[in-house]
Amino acid sequence: MHIILPNEQKIESLPGESILATLRREKVYLVASCGGKGICGKCKVRITHGEADKRSVIRLTEQDLDQGYTLACQTYPKSDVSIEIPEESRLIVGDKIAVGRADDLIKLKEKFGIVLSPLVRRIPLELQHPTLEDNISDLERIKRGLNIEDPDSAERLHVRYGLLRLMPDALRKDNWRVTVTIGTGEIPELLAVHPGSEATAHYGVAVDIGTTTVVLYLVDMVTGKLLDVGSTYNSQMQFGDDVINRIVHATEQGRMKELQQAIRSDINVLLDPLLERHGLTPDDVDSVVIAGNTTMTQLFYGLNPQYIREEPYIPAANSYPEIHAGQVGIRINNGAPIFTVPCVASYVGGDIVAGVVASGMAKREAFSLFMDIGTNGEIVLGNNEMLMTAACSAGPCFEGSGIKCGMRATEGAIEGVEFSSETFIPKLKVVGGVNKPLGICGSGMIDAIGDMFLKGIIDQRGKLQPVSPQVRKGEDGMEIVLYRDEQRDVEVVLTEPDIENILRAKAAIHAGYSVLLNHIGFTMDMIDKIYIAGGFGNYLNIEKAVLLGMLPDVERNKFVFLGNTSIIGSYLCLLSKDIRTEAQEIAAKMTYLELSVSPNFMDEYMSALFLPHTDMSRYPSVEARLSNNKKQK
Repeated sequence: MHIILPNEQKIESLPGESILATLRREKVYLVASCGGKGICGKCKVRITHGEADKRSVIRLTEQDLDQGYTLACQTYPKSDVSIEIPEESRLIVGDKIAVGRADDLIKLKEKFGIVLSPLVRRIPLELQHPTLEDNISDLERIKRGLNIEDPDSAERLHVRYGLLRLMPDALRKDNWRVTVTIGTGEIPELLAVHPGSEATAHYGVAVDIGTTTVVLYLVDMVTGKLLDVGSTYNSQMQFGDDVINRIVHATEQGRMKELQQAIRSDINVLLDPLLERHGLTPDDVDSVVIAGNTTMTQLFYGLNPQYIREEPYIPAANSYPEIHAGQVGIRINNGAPIFTVPCVASYVGGDIVAGVVASGMAKREAFSLFMDIGTNGEIVLGNNEMLMTAACSAGPCFEGSGIKCGMRATEGAIEGVEFSSETFIPKLKVVGGVNKPLGICGSGMIDAIGDMFLKGIIDQRGKLQPVSPQVRKGEDGMEIVLYRDEQRDVEVVLTEPDIENILRAKAAIHAGYSVLLNHIGFTMDMIDKIYIAGGFGNYLNIEKAVLLGMLPDVERNKFVFLGNTSIIGSYLCLLSKDIRTEAQEIAAKMTYLELSVSPNFMDEYMSALFLPHTDMSRYPSVEARLSNNKKQK
């Protein structure tokens, strides 16, 4: 028997083996927080062909059942079966694109002049055996041995109670040869005692808690090298697409613990396969850096986010105390310290601070504009002397959510679209080079909309025109077919509501940076660099984004695409105490402008709801291209 995936890959299914177990054996990972017990209800798949024994489905909703979903951990094939895996059930482990940039991160480390100074140090010790004459306690013996290697830590060493219970046996297991793990915070802390005095490898994780996706880096803390990457949809999506809906769910519905547990579970679910792939144990991971927007950070900590959405929009905290992994249920070394990149305000979080760190703009004399384009659009303007920031809600459409055929920029996603000027048939570029698309990601949507506007397939309001057989009436109104595979019964379409979502998102971003520039009396020609952050920025076509009116119409060499700077900044903080200090200084230095009280924001937003803008003089290159197209026709 075989399980056939959407890309037609066939995986042999062994007798008595669930779909989940078969997929995991072949390194195809699904979200399964409960470990395959049928309790969490997250490993949903849909069987499109074949027969299977479906055991427990109690965790599925009536809507799930009506749509043909089943739980992979509770479903056992009785014949060859073809399955579809919804985006929210996927774990992307070992992302080829991200892992392929491991050398780039090392170069970035060298560019920043980073000397490794992680959150912990592992120090090998060979201690003198106790005798009747030398009868000091086990703890004092460690301090005495440590005094030679690190006198300051030895003198001020703090020890957790839980570790004291384990310490006596660990000291004696290898004849008083041990490796101690010391936290490098303001107060040195003994975090672990491992038998054996050989220098041992140790690892850290950097985490980006996005509103839509969670990304995790596994890092070798001896070399600073990125070993592996994992990502998944943020499980909090089930409680709302944006931060406001999640705040309402946590506060008005009194379900804070659900949201807190969801994000902590996502981190653990990502960790398990990464550790398994590299033959590591949870105890090998002894440091964590987390970055996220303010709401995501407060939900991770279990702090009441209610006042973030109520005027005057005040978070519980912007800086967070260092805590241990065991305190928040992260399944690694219990004593592993967690550093949280500090936030700035209710709607500018540690993800933006991490991004500013990664861009290096706070070290440059020239003025730069930093734009993080994701579920929320955050903008930072400044240089090495001043930094000002603002935030606007773009929604999750750029990351595939809320779009009929939307998906993340993973294998099978349409990332580029160009229409024929004569036939309007689209030529597609697909992530991973596969020739059978599964959906469309943010950059693909921007590409498609920009080119459709240029070719006259949509008008300035984003309305589809009946110029091609590809344009048709669909369930949600007018839509255009980008890809059709009748044999697989797969279609990828872009609907008018999808286009409206994108236009609203780009209008919010345009209004955000326009108001910020106006506030301090700047014009776009005074900006030296424009840094574009956000995962889908890796694939973004500048010309199409300008056609859309999302990016300003300036010299193209000003644009610098950085990708997911939240995870890159977290990675740098994981490596270096100096970078962690820099992140704290940047957060303290940044001035926040609340756009909701700006008298110009709504005017700018409404004007930007058209392609590319109601004031075409702001987009001279677009005006010229449209004029040239008309002449050619």
